Amino acid sequence: MFIRHERSIKEFIVNYPIVSTLVIIHLVLWVIIDFLSLPIGVLMEAWGVGSNLLVAEGQYWRFITPVFLHGDFMHALFNSFSLVLFGPALEQMVGKSKFLFGYFGAGIIGNIGTFIFGPENYWHLGASGAIFGLFGIYIFMAMNRKYLIDQGSAQMIRVILIFGLIMTIFRSGINVYAHVFGFIGGFLLAPIVLKNARIYSPWGNSRRRTYHYDDSEVQFDPNRWRKKRWIPEKVRKNWLLLVIGILAAIGLLSRFF
Repeated sequence: MFIRHERSIKEFIVNYPIVSTLVIIHLVLWVIIDFLSLPIGVLMEAWGVGSNLLVAEGQYWRFITPVFLHGDFMHALFNSFSLVLFGPALEQMVGKSKFLFGYFGAGIIGNIGTFIFGPENYWHLGASGAIFGLFGIYIFMAMNRKYLIDQGSAQMIRVILIFGLIMTIFRSGINVYAHVFGFIGGFLLAPIVLKNARIYSPWGNSRRRTYHYDDSEVQFDPNRWRKKRWIPEKVRKNWLLLVIGILAAIGLLSRFF
């Protein structure tokens, strides 16, 4: 479920428009706010960052706007890659509307939890609560809708969730409230999100492929399997996971240097 089979970025965008749009928004906002530091970016951050104090004064839109904003490039990149890894399968299985409902519903619940249990002067931003909400939906799926998820994918979700919770506890600068309540929110919303969900297929959204053959050409090379492959099969199949792992490691190391 979590290994990408798309042949190009264009195919990915066509198959998963919601996930693609969210990732583009993350990166565009980072460019405007942090990279270019445009005046409108400063205004957008001031208007959208999560603030328990300002929410208490009636600025309730701050329950949702922090989901779009990130503190730095690694923060935006890591959340975007997490969304690219875990979002497509769910978007295909439940459809655009329910995916948006689950994603933003969990993010809002995470921010409400931050408001209720966090300090009054607490400031926060990031899509991590919404992404932990996706984990909550998958965990519910693994527990109560086992026919929708294969054993390997369920095990991967459990391992990554445990790793994420450990990082939540031991890393500084993490909105623990958003992570925990985002996960709980995703789990609670899962019965609604997964109603009438379809079993994931890696080719489910792909257009029908048409192949053209020329009878004058040899269609099978008997020595094709003897050709030396410089990249191991496991590496080629799991390249996206490796890239995410490398980026995550760089992000962690950047905290110490």
